[in-house]
Amino acid sequence: MTVRPPQAQLAHFGFYVRDLEGMVAFYTRVLGLVVTDSGDYYLGGRIVFLSRNAEEHHQVVMASGRPEGAPSTINQISFRVEGLEDLRRFHAALVKEAVKEIAPRNHGNAWSVYFSDPEGNRIEIYTPSPWHVGQPYGQPLDLTEPVEAILAKTEAMIRDDPTRSTRAAWMAQMQSRLSQ
Repeated sequence: MTVRPPQAQLAHFGFYVRDLEGMVAFYTRVLGLVVTDSGDYYLGGRIVFLSRNAEEHHQVVMASGRPEGAPSTINQISFRVEGLEDLRRFHAALVKEAVKEIAPRNHGNAWSVYFSDPEGNRIEIYTPSPWHVGQPYGQPLDLTEPVEAILAKTEAMIRDDPTRSTRAAWMAQMQSRLSQ
């Protein structure tokens, strides 16, 4: 019998940046994070803590020290929003901000908009759909369309997928797997 470790949930992530002030300005302006603390970092340089959740001192930590020319090693940093209307609002704000590499995607189980921060780290803002479909799965998404049109197109897009189920059914199956 496998013994499961104690419950642990992802709460925050930290990464090194080249331009600490510029990155903090971007994440506060574009994503609405607020600075909760900052100071000298015991590993050298400066560190800034940011959050959008009053229960979490920090959800994002940025530390100075990323060398010039060092490529990002981050696949994506993901933020969840309440629904499609919020995702549409973020998309419009990203377009207005002229953010780089905006790429909305329909994953069947979620709707996402991907984009790059000023240092080339890929960010995802997403919201779950009412369905589950096996991943990876992704089609272009037009977030200028009304919510009702996006829902209808998503349902039609995944209708014949053999992995399709409701989100509730998938969640129940996951809960069963996690409790074993």
